[in-house]
Amino acid sequence: MKTSDFYFDLPQELIAQTPLQQRDSSRLLMLDKRTGAVKHGVFTDLLEQLRPGDCMVLNNSRVLPARLIGRRPTGGACEVLLLIDRGENVWECLVRPGRKLKQGAEVIFGDGELTATIVDEVEGGNRLVRFEYEGIFLEVLERLGRMPLPPYITAELEDSERYQTVYSKVTGSAAAPTAGLHFTPELMAKIEEKGVKLCYVTLHVGLGTFRPVKAESIDEHEMHSEYCVIPQETADIINETKKNGGRVICVGTTSCRTVESWAGEDGTMRACGGWTNIFIYPGYRFKVLDALVTNFHLPESTLIMLVSALAGRENVLEAYRQAVEERYRFFSFGDAMFIS
Repeated sequence: MKTSDFYFDLPQELIAQTPLQQRDSSRLLMLDKRTGAVKHGVFTDLLEQLRPGDCMVLNNSRVLPARLIGRRPTGGACEVLLLIDRGENVWECLVRPGRKLKQGAEVIFGDGELTATIVDEVEGGNRLVRFEYEGIFLEVLERLGRMPLPPYITAELEDSERYQTVYSKVTGSAAAPTAGLHFTPELMAKIEEKGVKLCYVTLHVGLGTFRPVKAESIDEHEMHSEYCVIPQETADIINETKKNGGRVICVGTTSCRTVESWAGEDGTMRACGGWTNIFIYPGYRFKVLDALVTNFHLPESTLIMLVSALAGRENVLEAYRQAVEERYRFFSFGDAMFIS
């Protein structure tokens, strides 16, 4: 299949720039993956779509305040975006301006409580950066760092917690698992009261999730790697749900990619962790996932290819056409879909 097979026309004004005041007041498009039938509602209607005995898999990764604005000793402004912890205070980072931040360059953040040295350049133009500080690095980041919002969001975020899910727990993502942004503690309590079990995986979202597919043929695209973990409790809940005939419903493509990466061919889950670069596109046979809560994705992205693998390309593109026609809000702070 060609990348261009997943193109759709999206008016710029439908890209949501700010979150809604109430998380679960977003709209919900419900898509039947077998028939292609579409229904429109609000996110709290998700409760009616769930059945006792289902389980819901959520990604509890928390976004790192990974965007650091600093200056060079000469006074020139620069930006460092943390991507991957390489250990011993060294991170792989995106840096700007790249031409000024070569090996040996130094950067100062804040009043100097955090400093950095560029130690090497790696494939793709990223840099290995060694940080020096006193105390706990995450606490320094909480004081000096900013949320690394996606490139299509140009508005400033007033409350950084709105780019975190209410169940976020394990810090490490460079971007939010945005399908989970619609949930409130109250809605999650009602879901559990209905007899749906909630369980958690951790996948630290990398900026590769925004990387465009440049290959003409999708099977030539090289997928980015992300670190993920499946706890024993989650593996047990998924296996029990499958055994009893319930559905495994993933919240977000990150949860989907995590369980599909580590499932056995028979769909059996086990506790594990590691790096995954799984690329799910039409023709893929899902081993665990039965239904998916997801946001609306970029044209020609790996994420719209994933949802097309689940519901069929024609069904997904028709649902997206209706979403545009109905003026749904798109991308990270936008509305949601439930594919079942």
